Amino acid sequence: MLVLSRQRDETIMIGDDVEVTVVDIRGDKVRLGINAPKEISVH
Repeated sequence: MLVLSRQRDETIMIGDDVEVTVVDIRGDKVRLGINAPKEISVH
């Protein structure tokens, strides 16, 4: 498993067209924003 550390507002790219952004960090909870093309299903 690859483990990455990021701070708020930093982004991780998966491939060329999927972005995962750390939106908020509060205590032990992290909110992520995912930006991906419509043809990629995000659950």
